[in-house]
Amino acid sequence: MMPDLAPYTAEVLGAYAAALGLLGALVGGVLLRARRVRRQLDEMEHRRGK
Repeated sequence: MMPDLAPYTAEVLGAYAAALGLLGALVGGVLLRARRVRRQLDEMEHRRGK
């Protein structure tokens, strides 16, 4: 059951949008960093002859 948010609808939806945006940015940053670190590790292993 959804409570009546009529006077606060914009604020609540804005807060949800901000939270989802920040969560998406964090996940994206982690994935980009993981890709970069994996590439660096692959290069190091290749130089060591493995």
